Amino acid sequence: MNTRFALPILVVLAIPVVGYADALRPNVLLIMCDDMGFSDIGCYGGEVDTPNLDRLASEGMRFTQFYNNAKCTTTRASLVTGLYPRFGKGGHLRRNMVTIGEVMGRAGYATALCGKWHLGRDDVTHPYRRGFDYFYGLLDGCCNFFDPSIQDPQYKGGRVRFFGENDRRISEFPDDFYTTDAFTDAAIDTMRLAHQDGKPFFVHVTYTAPHYPLHAKPADIKKYVGKFREGWDAMRRQRWERMKKMGLTTDAWSLTEGDSRAYPWDGADHEFEDRRMAVYAAMIDCMDQNIGRLLATLREIGEDRNTVLIFLSDNGGCAEEPGGRDPAKRTPGPKDDYVAVGPSWGWAQNSPFRRYKSWVHEGGITTPCIAWWPGHVPSGTINRRVAHIIDVLPTCLELAGGSYPANVSGNAILPCEGRSMLPLLRNEDREGHEQLAWYWSGNRAIRQGDWKLVWDKTTRDWELFDLSSDRCENHDLAGDDPERVGRMAADWFTWADNVELKGRLRK
Repeated sequence: MNTRFALPILVVLAIPVVGYADALRPNVLLIMCDDMGFSDIGCYGGEVDTPNLDRLASEGMRFTQFYNNAKCTTTRASLVTGLYPRFGKGGHLRRNMVTIGEVMGRAGYATALCGKWHLGRDDVTHPYRRGFDYFYGLLDGCCNFFDPSIQDPQYKGGRVRFFGENDRRISEFPDDFYTTDAFTDAAIDTMRLAHQDGKPFFVHVTYTAPHYPLHAKPADIKKYVGKFREGWDAMRRQRWERMKKMGLTTDAWSLTEGDSRAYPWDGADHEFEDRRMAVYAAMIDCMDQNIGRLLATLREIGEDRNTVLIFLSDNGGCAEEPGGRDPAKRTPGPKDDYVAVGPSWGWAQNSPFRRYKSWVHEGGITTPCIAWWPGHVPSGTINRRVAHIIDVLPTCLELAGGSYPANVSGNAILPCEGRSMLPLLRNEDREGHEQLAWYWSGNRAIRQGDWKLVWDKTTRDWELFDLSSDRCENHDLAGDDPERVGRMAADWFTWADNVELKGRLRK
């Protein structure tokens, strides 16, 4: 474990968080994937082969209303801090915020982050300076899966930096390197070391899969080539039917139709499109194989019944398409090309919802979320209660029996905005949030109870939905209830001021 950087002094003035997990102090294995859609994995209706995630779902709990922040950075900021992301000067991670690594470390846990960080690299934002004993992976957004020393193409931009133990920059990678495998290797090493040291561990595995570039191993790709020849509309309908049979949906759900950025299957290059989705599926398949390795390690070290595992995605499926979609110039799969799935597949990956990453309709902010803790989380449960990414830190802190600090090294800490999900993990009610709110790249939303107000930057108007009867946002009620629209819009702008959006918004 890294010991180069002294941990900050935490003055704990808050009341300790105790209760259900106080005497248990289980390990926490928190797994986040990148740009994966709501219905991609098998236990959420997808056709991708995910036996390990499916097993976790059958032995644990699936959430149907767990929200992220629609974008990599903002979701990670909220997970790490228990706060809504701040958009003003100073960035998403500041000295007046405490991180999940810091509070878990102070609770006596060995802490590690293996994978993607994407929250900065300076004295205030580097994971080693913010409570993580060990870090292996990527400080940036994403990278070449086979060789992270290969920089992004010019049309994408960005600088890729990959680091190993003790903040050592890595610039050479073996021929058989693949990021998903390497992140898992690092996580396994940290779990074993913590177990040998007799310490509970908090290990945050942040896979870059299935974020573009579409890179997968040939054997994994082979399993899926030809499986998507019917196109995205057929895939959405098939997923919808499977979700209904699984009991994931209710009468309030209905399959949305059409997207303004999706193009028709007729006229598309079917071979190219099938290959794009096949590589994407192979990336998820490989991630599931590696989650199987993590579970095998837990059994090997005897910690499988004393570990809480939470799995989720940082945002919905991605409709971005850097570099375009010219099949004559693009080859999904190998390390020497840079391809994404594009808007039609990106939309379909979030079936049955509207929109995708960067939008704050349900398709952009709803994540599959699985919680597993043998003997504590009831098996085979579908949890329809509302939770949010800001709830992860207080949940982990209650599991650790720790306290949320009021002051760190002389800095007054912002009060935590999340609420522990431990009652939800017991399949019990909890006092929920009075409201939840979102912003990214001009898109806005606020949810109060079952009412949700959404501003789509492309249509530039408020839409109002009653999620109790229209979970998939098919029926805009804004014209029927302008008074509610006005109240909720005013509440959103109050929230926007609090998260330092003032001056950044256009009407």
